[in-house]
Amino acid sequence: SLTFQLVARIYSGGRMRKAFLILGAAISVAAWAQSDSRSEILVLGTYHMANPGHDIHNMQADDVLAPKRQQEIAQLIEVLKKFHPTKIAIESVGNYRVKQYSDYVAGQYTLSSNEIEQIGFRLAKELGHHTIYPVDEDGDFPWEPLVNYAKANGLGEKFDAIEARNAAQVKDDDNFLRSHAVLETLQYMNSDSMAARGIASYYAYVPYGDRFDYAGPNLLAAFYQRNIRIYHNIVKLIESPSDRILVIYGAGHLGWLQQDVSNDPTVRLRKLADVTGQQ
Repeated sequence: SLTFQLVARIYSGGRMRKAFLILGAAISVAAWAQSDSRSEILVLGTYHMANPGHDIHNMQADDVLAPKRQQEIAQLIEVLKKFHPTKIAIESVGNYRVKQYSDYVAGQYTLSSNEIEQIGFRLAKELGHHTIYPVDEDGDFPWEPLVNYAKANGLGEKFDAIEARNAAQVKDDDNFLRSHAVLETLQYMNSDSMAARGIASYYAYVPYGDRFDYAGPNLLAAFYQRNIRIYHNIVKLIESPSDRILVIYGAGHLGWLQQDVSNDPTVRLRKLADVTGQQ
């Protein structure tokens, strides 16, 4: 082969070490090409359609059960089918959602406005999936120590300005939803710029702390820990390179989970834009 001819020429010149380096690189590239049949993970960041109010700043979604929104959900389902997911992972802990899904398939459960059901359950049923996969992980969110640190160290106004900016961004998301379809809203929320914005909002807290009280870094570390544990639960679902896992999660997790997927060489990251064709 060309690789071994090249190695032989270099070896004959007395540069054995370089030969082995080139051979090693060639083998690595070949092995990567042969193993490039990797499972795929698409993280769909979404707004909370049922308005649970669990976040610091919350969107106020209109009624997704209204006929117009139901038509838009049907449109979204058809787009997500293009990914051909083999498993659908949801933001939930425990098995009660598994039971709900089973009852829904059997015609014994009526869907609520929760995005897990409106997107996850409906898509899974239409694809003939036998179950749904809860992958969420509870975790600490040390918000109060961060607020207390800011107040105690004369940073209250600066901290309030950050929170005002975050609230304004959520308000912008609200306004976008009111004037756009569900699919259009999710395209907007799943853009690379929005995913980066979500991560950047946490890094704004990094300066809040000192050597004896890492209030800001502790918050970021806690959220990172939760997301990497969620990612662990997602990866555990993979049974073969042909698996394609759709992960339906609150948009605040989008950038973090996408980072986890993109940093893992054993899987391939897919995005909503890949199936909509709109970058």
